[in-house]
Amino acid sequence: MMIKIIQNDSTYQDYLARIDEIFDAKKGTEKGDELELLVTLVRLYEQENFHLTSLDPIEAIKNRMEDLNLKNKDLEPIMGDAGNISKILSGKRALTVDMIRGLSEVLGLPTEILVGKSKKELA
Repeated sequence: MMIKIIQNDSTYQDYLARIDEIFDAKKGTEKGDELELLVTLVRLYEQENFHLTSLDPIEAIKNRMEDLNLKNKDLEPIMGDAGNISKILSGKRALTVDMIRGLSEVLGLPTEILVGKSKKELA
């Protein structure tokens, strides 16, 4: 597949599917480089086409997990054990700076979204 700038939803969906296929690629490998490039292009396309900044950070994480067909277990290396992930995704525990960095990299979400206040925090 020749990688190019995303200009339509079809290419965007193709890149999301490919990210899902090579999600576990190791950094510094050919597939790892491809993954990093695709995530960067998807992030850029989403920033330009979807106004995610108004999203609740937890909702953004859940939406992105759904886009990439990820389960809570897939986030354990970033967010800790299942109990911790459950507390975070239910709004009972806050994200740490390290989690925000990891989630931004793995999910391709801008850190500004992940740093935002959740609906529960705004209430």
